[in-house]
Amino acid sequence: MASIAIAAPAPFGAVNTLREYSLVSEIFSAFVSWYQKHKTREMLLQLSDEQLEDVGLTRKDLV
Repeated sequence: MASIAIAAPAPFGAVNTLREYSLVSEIFSAFVSWYQKHKTREMLLQLSDEQLEDVGLTRKDLV
């Protein structure tokens, strides 16, 4: 039995909605990435110079 593909037009505004969702998703993803880096930097700044040296970093690397 053969299958038939039906090309139906997208509902009015569907493409714009998809673009808006994609934009919001990208903005949210960028914010999550920034926040994770911010929290990591915050935690690293709490380490002593000796601890930073143990992981191969200096204070200058964190700024």
